[in-house]
Amino acid sequence: MSRIKEKFTELNARNQKALISYIMTGYPNEKSTLATVRGLVKGGVDIIELGFPFSDPLADGPVIQNASTISLEKGTKISKFFNIVKKIRKETDIPLVLMTYTNILYHKGFSKFITDAKKAGIDGFILPDMSIEESKEYLKATKNYADTIFLISPNTNKTRIDKIAKASSGFLYLVAVFGTTGVKTGIKKYTLDAIKKVKKQTKGKIPVGIGFGVSTPEDVKKYIKAGADAVIVGSAYLKLIEKTPEKQLESKISSFTKQLKKETIL
Repeated sequence: MSRIKEKFTELNARNQKALISYIMTGYPNEKSTLATVRGLVKGGVDIIELGFPFSDPLADGPVIQNASTISLEKGTKISKFFNIVKKIRKETDIPLVLMTYTNILYHKGFSKFITDAKKAGIDGFILPDMSIEESKEYLKATKNYADTIFLISPNTNKTRIDKIAKASSGFLYLVAVFGTTGVKTGIKKYTLDAIKKVKKQTKGKIPVGIGFGVSTPEDVKKYIKAGADAVIVGSAYLKLIEKTPEKQLESKISSFTKQLKKETIL
């Protein structure tokens, strides 16, 4: 059983849902990334998504795009990313998910990249631009190595949800809003309806996580109440990192994480 699946099993036994936190690796530097991870772990996060920067991050809003640009400018390359992951692994066995774009894996070769990522300590992948129709090679490379977390949206039809859910493992990522990440538009009724629809359709075979535009404890509470198995918070963390001095980063991240995590306890 993968670390991600184990985590959901453990949370289910404790009557909790998952808090998943996204950060951009190397933003604003390696030291800050490690301090942030320590703060997340102290705050009680369940799964950490580590973003790897990409020059054209189509699914990401301005906050993550900015963090990606800065990370690239600071020299975050694949080798540096894997070294950071190895350092994190020495301190915690928390599930780690790599979020990046398909071209990064394709360029190195799916099998080679995924093997290296697994050795470093990555448990799963989120590739927002990976379509189910073009995922054969990717799925073959990840089989028995890592979880594949695919995205669906509130208007994804039933047949397509079935296909995507079948190819997914770890959890299914439901995009809360139409558009890019980090754009705060308030919680929409169509999103709450989509959670209920997807949960009913998947029949508990895979956890359903909700992300994009989730930024406050109140958001977390509402989505958990609607039936989400996991809530993903990203841009709110990057904004906090941006305005917090490095010395205070670990404690500030820990404090914010505790506030969010509190709302996942049923």
